[in-house]
Amino acid sequence: MSARRLSIIVPVLNEEAGIVATLQGLSALRARGVEVIVVDGGSRDRTAALAQPLCDRLVAAPRGRAAQMNAGAAVAHGNVLLFLHADTALPADADRLVLDGLAASGRPWGRFDVRIDGRHPLLPVIAATMNLRSRATGIATGDQAMFVERSALAAVGGFPDIALMEDIVLSRRLKRLGRPLCLRARALTSGRRWEKHGVVRTILTMWRLRLAFFLGVEPARLAASYGYVPR
Repeated sequence: MSARRLSIIVPVLNEEAGIVATLQGLSALRARGVEVIVVDGGSRDRTAALAQPLCDRLVAAPRGRAAQMNAGAAVAHGNVLLFLHADTALPADADRLVLDGLAASGRPWGRFDVRIDGRHPLLPVIAATMNLRSRATGIATGDQAMFVERSALAAVGGFPDIALMEDIVLSRRLKRLGRPLCLRARALTSGRRWEKHGVVRTILTMWRLRLAFFLGVEPARLAASYGYVPR
């Protein structure tokens, strides 16, 4: 049986302000054999140039998080894939937690707990709610650094090619194979979008988006109806 290897896939778009810090934060994992793939969706700033020396592979793909993550998965060498937002940092021992956790649990996919970085007093409450809801429902979000066995991702057809909610739909499909491994170690994600648009406003927007999605509104229509999508 071949050794298990982790590949981290980072979809990016105009992330020059933070991509260096994100990738430098993965350098210790790379030194231990983790593959890091950056998938650029057509950045108009220096994101690609800054990322190139700090990753194992830089891939160009059509804009859209789902399309970019599928493109990264297609070229990855690992048999376990972790999808990391450009504004999110992993625990230092993420490779061990993921690979050992999946092997010990026998589960085909999972996610980390999340902590939201920022000063607003509601952000810890939001993060705790996200983590509890995910455990109860078996649904993960992209901010929680989802990871999956390559074979399981292939079995469900990869990320759905939709404008948003791709993480929700993928979770639903993966649940048919088994419930997620919910790691209590926390990924740290930026609260910049929450604070930029207002924390309360962002919460209400996300509730409206999810309700409309669950009622059957097409993701493309949802994306067009809102000027921003805090993710």
